[in-house]
Amino acid sequence: MSHRTETSLTQELKSHILILGSIVALLWIIEIIDFFVFGGALNRLGIRPRYIQGLDGIFFAPFLHGNFHHLTANTLPLITLGWFVMLRGVKDFFTVTFITMIVSGLGVWLFASPYTIHIGASGVIFGYLGFLLLRGFFERSFVSIVLSLLVGWLYGGLLWGILPLQYGISWQGHLFGLIGGVFAAQILAKSYRTKA
Repeated sequence: MSHRTETSLTQELKSHILILGSIVALLWIIEIIDFFVFGGALNRLGIRPRYIQGLDGIFFAPFLHGNFHHLTANTLPLITLGWFVMLRGVKDFFTVTFITMIVSGLGVWLFASPYTIHIGASGVIFGYLGFLLLRGFFERSFVSIVLSLLVGWLYGGLLWGILPLQYGISWQGHLFGLIGGVFAAQILAKSYRTKA
């Protein structure tokens, strides 16, 4: 490996750490402020199904969590799956994040029970999962297929989260996040084939 290539990889890794670290730090700062300053009141900014003002929550919900346990449960998969997505490129990471945030949020807004509030980054996490699991299918490259199999082995158990098995868990956010990730995988695979 040449010195230039090694330097480029080091810079790229530092960029990944900075981006993911900043996102996770932001989530924790928001939760700390919400808990100690607002007493959890920020959570009212989440998605409120079929309530027009609740549409704003599509953009706020991924940054809000019910408590520190909720945020802790989301932190590791967010870092791991987010980094796997980012290996393809920082631009793709933000594209997948945006698409899954919108699809997951709209799915919750349209189909979740009324008079509920939905918060948490898990819709985006399931979006990363959907993207990574189906990326190999859409791209048909050896590397993407191997990564899809690895992610399936490490995180395939999360798929149970798309079923309405546990009260208080936004399975709609999980399901539509997964769908958003699959949609993102299809879109990005098409764009790469077009460039090639």
